[in-house]
Amino acid sequence: MDILKYTDEHKEFRKRLRGFIEKEVKPHVEEWEKNKIVPKSAWRKMGENGFLCMSVSPEYGGIGGDFLYSVIAAEEMAKTNQTGLITMLHTDVVVPYIDTFGSEEIKRKYLPGCVTGECITAIAMTEPGAGSDLASMTTTAVEQNGEVVINGSKTFISSGINCDIVVLAARDPSVKNDYQAISLYIVESGTPGFSRGRQLEKMGFHSQDTAELFFTNCRIPVTNRLGEKGSGFYMLMEKLQQERLATSIGAIVAAEYIFEATIDYCKKTLVSGRPISKSQAVQFALVEMATEVKIGRIFVDKLIADHVEKKSIIIETCMAKYWTTEMVRRIADRGLDLFGDFGIFEECPIVRGWRDVRVMSIFAGTNEIMKNIAAKFMGM
Repeated sequence: MDILKYTDEHKEFRKRLRGFIEKEVKPHVEEWEKNKIVPKSAWRKMGENGFLCMSVSPEYGGIGGDFLYSVIAAEEMAKTNQTGLITMLHTDVVVPYIDTFGSEEIKRKYLPGCVTGECITAIAMTEPGAGSDLASMTTTAVEQNGEVVINGSKTFISSGINCDIVVLAARDPSVKNDYQAISLYIVESGTPGFSRGRQLEKMGFHSQDTAELFFTNCRIPVTNRLGEKGSGFYMLMEKLQQERLATSIGAIVAAEYIFEATIDYCKKTLVSGRPISKSQAVQFALVEMATEVKIGRIFVDKLIADHVEKKSIIIETCMAKYWTTEMVRRIADRGLDLFGDFGIFEECPIVRGWRDVRVMSIFAGTNEIMKNIAAKFMGM
């Protein structure tokens, strides 16, 4: 029995998305990989066709859908073998901060553009000297006379070049308690004092623009703060469950894509007139890969169902994030072995995936941090 229950509306959404991907995404993948960025027009087309921010209320332009729409989008986009048009980052990681914690003024100002793709979002937490340890960030935000003055830098920011707004985490230097010093702010592209650094060259995720961001006496209205002052750390903790689940979903669908490409290759490739899939050693390898992918899928589907029901699954999402992202690396390594000599060429269908999945154990909180969090919640 399937864990996830898709309605006719979900199925129709998947059908429409598949048609859109065939026409508007797949023909451009190699171009995006070469240019190392996805044009903003592609984001607008996604939005115009209803494939962004599906959970946003109709009041702000969305359809008010559940998380299963996001799962469908992640699954179908993963099959395109590109990571530049990573809609889950925008739809399920960044925009929920605005949707949940933004004032009515902020929601009306930004959410409609997020839905249509006119407003691409990024979230800026990581700094040159502060990664998974959010409490050690040094970017400052000083509120004075109705404004906020921001100073500092962020790095490894996904969509850093394309973004129109940034959800920025910064600290009040006058507050000694690290966890009560952090607030979240919205900074618009073009704001004086906000500049982009270089677009970073990466081993994988080539079509995704990743950049450094700099803030030098950058002034924004205090009304651009999300929620209460000093509540940023707790907002991040609340939303990280969904971010880690989204990462796990990405890892699972990547593992499924890599496995399917590998087994297809093994069935079609002949050695001495026989498919290599007839070799017992290859069969054992493929069965072992299939087993890991299936276990991961069932675990993640159960967490998706729990998340849709708004259950607290902090421990389980930390477990899933670390296990699935390490599992997909094993699948990619084993798959590349089975491709043999062909696996050293760019035309091999899993080479890009092999590069792309390597970083998954690092972003959204390193896997070591995931284990630390799970241990603490387990009372260790």
